[in-house]
Amino acid sequence: QVQLVESGGGLVQAGGSLRLSCAASGLTFSTYAMGWFRQAPGKEREFVAAISRSGSSTIYADSVKGRFSVARDNAKNTAYLQMNNLKSEDTAVYHCAAGALQTFRPQQYNYWGQGTQVTVSS
Repeated sequence: QVQLVESGGGLVQAGGSLRLSCAASGLTFSTYAMGWFRQAPGKEREFVAAISRSGSSTIYADSVKGRFSVARDNAKNTAYLQMNNLKSEDTAVYHCAAGALQTFRPQQYNYWGQGTQVTVSS
């Protein structure tokens, strides 16, 4: 079956960096766009970034533009989210998702990971 497994979360001070990974199995990774979403306690799920199947196109939420970078390695079936200059408001559970389209709409993604916690202390 399809599995998406996130890793790389943790506790970091404001201004620090983390790199999240999303390891995919059970699907032809290169045929799926990959998205990153996050959900903070008491808040709705929020789009963060997405990357096209080839990796040639990326889109970002305004709140992370210039600080976060999404990438993928199709040979390793893995997507990445590099997060720099982290802020306390970035604290959330981060999920990766796979879908046919590179989009900010969560309903367009077919498969989701369980998530990894990112906590930014101020």
